Amino acid sequence: MAVVAVRHYRANDRNKVRQISWDTAFMGDPASAFFESREFMMDLLTGYFTDYEPGSCFVAESGSTVVGYLLGCCDSRALDRVSVRSLVPRLLARLASSDVLVRKKNLVFGLHMLWSLIRGQLYCPDFSREYPATLHINIADGFRRCGAGSRLMEAFLSYLKDKGIPGVRLATYSRDAGAFFAKSGFTLVFSKTRSYFRYIHGRDVSVYIYARKLDDSSKGSS
Repeated sequence: MAVVAVRHYRANDRNKVRQISWDTAFMGDPASAFFESREFMMDLLTGYFTDYEPGSCFVAESGSTVVGYLLGCCDSRALDRVSVRSLVPRLLARLASSDVLVRKKNLVFGLHMLWSLIRGQLYCPDFSREYPATLHINIADGFRRCGAGSRLMEAFLSYLKDKGIPGVRLATYSRDAGAFFAKSGFTLVFSKTRSYFRYIHGRDVSVYIYARKLDDSSKGSS
């Protein structure tokens, strides 16, 4: 079994983190299943965390190679503000000046996303007051189930507790991941079925929102 260590994110981890985000974006598989334009997708998935709140991010390392990450945010309302004022306009400007939108694979995905939006499938309650922190965690293929995820989660939860953050939440497509998050003290607070990957996957997928309070009453074996 690979020996994995966890540490705070450093600026020179950026490229590897972005690569892992691309390689795992489709429920653990590469984003190329539904999208073309690697740089655009990597910016969308990681841009806020690595460029605006790197101090809340952690990486898992085997030898000298980054094999996983936890990208964290202490207050998702700050993420929303930065997204509206800076990230989204920048990404939209890139779309307008490139052919990303008109590539067939991207256009098909965009139309399915739009249909899901119209049908109300993208709705999610606002949990930011009770659970202001949020996270994204991904492990490279070949290094899963070797303890990297648990160690990343332990590091981030300890970091949040030290900062006095009252709660944290995350989203996942994986029903099987529920056992891992339960072990880390999370409970399922919301789920929603979405159809935008049906044309690839052959079935609808569900998004699961898990959350955990970080006061003394929070139980879990993280």
